[in-house]
Amino acid sequence: MLNSTGELEFSNEEDPEIISQLTSLPLSGGKSSAGVPEKTGYPDSVYVMAANIFQGIRIEKSAQKVLIKYGNEPLRSLSESEDQSFQRLSYELAFSALKYQDILETILIDSCIFPSTTIPDHLSSLFIVMLYDFQDRKFQTRVLSDNEEPISEVQEVENLLNSFKIKLAAALARCRIKHDALSIYHILPETVRKQELRASTLPLYAWINTCKISPEEVYNNLKRRGYNKVKSVLHIDDKVFAVDQHCYDVLIFPSHLKNDLINIDLFKDYKLIFQDKSRSLAVHSVKALLNMDDDILMVNTGSWYTVAHMSILTNNNTSKVFVCGVQSQAKDPDLKTLFTKIGCKNIEILHETFINIDSKDHRLQKVKVILLLPRCSGLGVSNPVEFILNEHEDTEFLKDHSQGGISVDKLHVLAQQQYEQLTHAMKFTKAQAVVYCTCSVFPEENEAVVKKALEFQDLGNKGQPYSGTLLRQCL
Repeated sequence: MLNSTGELEFSNEEDPEIISQLTSLPLSGGKSSAGVPEKTGYPDSVYVMAANIFQGIRIEKSAQKVLIKYGNEPLRSLSESEDQSFQRLSYELAFSALKYQDILETILIDSCIFPSTTIPDHLSSLFIVMLYDFQDRKFQTRVLSDNEEPISEVQEVENLLNSFKIKLAAALARCRIKHDALSIYHILPETVRKQELRASTLPLYAWINTCKISPEEVYNNLKRRGYNKVKSVLHIDDKVFAVDQHCYDVLIFPSHLKNDLINIDLFKDYKLIFQDKSRSLAVHSVKALLNMDDDILMVNTGSWYTVAHMSILTNNNTSKVFVCGVQSQAKDPDLKTLFTKIGCKNIEILHETFINIDSKDHRLQKVKVILLLPRCSGLGVSNPVEFILNEHEDTEFLKDHSQGGISVDKLHVLAQQQYEQLTHAMKFTKAQAVVYCTCSVFPEENEAVVKKALEFQDLGNKGQPYSGTLLRQCL
């Protein structure tokens, strides 16, 4: 139980009318709120899940710089929802709190919530994510649902934040003035602000599962739902879609339609699948290099949707899609269930890591193309939350994105891993091509590592004689 009795009296000493002036200031968004629906808050369970995610990805500081102590134990959740919309909301809230962690900690200190109240360390993460949402709602009261069972920790933190809202708003205003910023959004590093801008303007991409439905049937289904087919979706606010010019089975939608689209049967039944276009470009690049009976080896594919897309594109062939690096056999039943739902029939899972597979392995003698999707910095991704959910990336991925950069040491480690995998792929003498795909903006993970791998080959190492034009990159 939070000990807040004394603080409740202290927090109300200021004139309540001040809050209306302070909350009229721009807060976390960099855009005008005109025409944007009022934010009403999240269900209790979203706050708890977001707090647990934040606890695992928060920026840890040296002892001299620690403002707020965090516990080590996750909060108890009433249920672990597998619903994608629930997970997306939780990850988005945790990522937003992570970007503003320093500011939110400063506000909690400046407003005297910390350390003047007796708050258990394990609730600190919950305070951070709920404070972010509270200021994003301009400190307005949350609209509660009658259907949801309340969570006591969320209720206690919310009551304390509400009792301090005047001081919180004042602390936020002082922080904004100190940094001479229109809003706390403008305090973020420029690279992070540019990333947010890209994420808000980029369209959505989804590929058609032609094993279940034809493109024409998808077009007609969407038209019956009020969607119009156009040539381009850029700067269009209506319900429209377009066919991608590079991948014939990929549709493009304006980003604002995401919530509407995820609830229609086409997506629920795996007939349309959201995925970043770079992954679709990668599998189409592989498809263009295949004959009817050629096999494919996929390396380090975090997203099973990428594997599924490769499988669907080769559904009419006798090709096999080998996937290596799935070291936990416990995942096999879940993967097989997913692939069955999508309609994939030609996938074989290898539990060895790629580096440990011999280039003369008898299972891979018909492999003609290797699709290498190495672990990378991922800083070319505009929407890291969507990427994590779709590509099953580690949540640590969000740390670098929240800072808008990556350490030199980490970049060197990643580049070395990529080089080792790329040179190993070139040892498969039966393979005729390697498609190398990253989501990085750094030359060290792209041109530089490819050039170094080609130099390795030129030194007389045995392997397929690749050239820079055959060894493709998809950014």
